[in-house]
Amino acid sequence: MAWRRIEEGAREALVSLHIEGRPVQARSDDSVAVAMLEAGVTVFRETPVSGAPRAPLCLMGVCFECLVEIDGRPNMQACMTPVAEGMQVRPQQGARHLQDACQADGQRPA
Repeated sequence: MAWRRIEEGAREALVSLHIEGRPVQARSDDSVAVAMLEAGVTVFRETPVSGAPRAPLCLMGVCFECLVEIDGRPNMQACMTPVAEGMQVRPQQGARHLQDACQADGQRPA
């Protein structure tokens, strides 16, 4: 997949974040999905059943193909999440487990 920004306009403020442990700078008005694509990341998650790689499709919050882990929280839509200073982003691997979900949300499993 070839990714390039259509508009090369004015320079917005930059934000520093980490994608897969690698330091990256993104425009302050970018979504996490755009930052990942500009950093060369094309696989955002793996399907829970087969482990097949998935990439963003719609970039407007409808398809849920861009689910990633942000700051330890799984199942975040990269296309709907604005970048933030110091953010840690990782592609999502497989299914979310109840124990992990409860810990990320600060709850205890039932």
